[in-house]
Amino acid sequence: MVPPDMKVLVLSDVHFASEAERARAGHEARVIGNPLLRLAAHAWRSGVWLRDPNAHNHRLDAIVARNPDPDLVVANGDFTVDSAFIGASDPAARESSRLALGRLRAAYSNRLLATIGDHDLGKMSLFGGAGGPRLESLRQCVESLGLESCWVRDIGVYRLLGVTSSLLALPVFERELLDADRPGWNEAREAQLKAVRTALDSLGSGRRLILFVHDPTALPFLDREPSMQRVIASGAMEATVIGHLHTPMILSMSRCLAGIPEVQWMGVTARRYTSALRQAACWKRFRLQLCPSPAGCQLLKDGGYLRAELDPSGSQPLHWERVRLPWDLPGA
Repeated sequence: MVPPDMKVLVLSDVHFASEAERARAGHEARVIGNPLLRLAAHAWRSGVWLRDPNAHNHRLDAIVARNPDPDLVVANGDFTVDSAFIGASDPAARESSRLALGRLRAAYSNRLLATIGDHDLGKMSLFGGAGGPRLESLRQCVESLGLESCWVRDIGVYRLLGVTSSLLALPVFERELLDADRPGWNEAREAQLKAVRTALDSLGSGRRLILFVHDPTALPFLDREPSMQRVIASGAMEATVIGHLHTPMILSMSRCLAGIPEVQWMGVTARRYTSALRQAACWKRFRLQLCPSPAGCQLLKDGGYLRAELDPSGSQPLHWERVRLPWDLPGA
């Protein structure tokens, strides 16, 4: 029986580091050949983004300790540091995800829902151009880690829908795919689109949609879907919870840069990011709620998670609260 008011916990971008991933300290710098780019990457990471990506496992335990009894938990992707840049096809990264998911499943059992993030599938390094999405990583996410590429949970008037952003936004990553993987990726994307269309078309009158998608790069592709257009036009879009950006600062910057031209001449990463930003004007139709990473960014130290109070009858508005974690948590 659904309780009158449900406590919902959302966390994202845990980026857990197994012992094998922690042993790869400095993994980003090692794939950058140009010394000036190495210097730029070091300045970005140490001053703005995150000085040591392997040093934040304790933040997951802190979130669990602070939230012992939610009625529902959504983990919105990126369970691994992805130090080899090829996602869960790398045994060390897969072990990181297994440990993170194991902690969450031990604490929350069948109350846990989880989406697949871009790092879980493999993400080309920011400056070095190493790695990229691997079809084997998708298989490992599903078969070894027990993740679903698309899931639906109905709670009263609300339909919660979790999707895999990298599958929906696959054209953006086209140049990063291995040639041998392309047919499999395309097949997986079509299966994802079919599942999403089914979930949206069967929403029903008077129902409301809460969408969970890791990377907002997928939103313009969803925006082109007639079934999603009908949901938005009917006023049934309650909220879209994203991760990926780690900090509200990046979301604010992205909104300011929405509509900029795509940059083709600065490499794969710049093209991918500017391609996403060029189409970001549609984000407002999805009513975004950003779930920060547990650590946030080095500059602002603004990490945390989301909590929500959900009334299944829909008579009370859905209230979101962004909870900030102290930077100097014990256990580092």
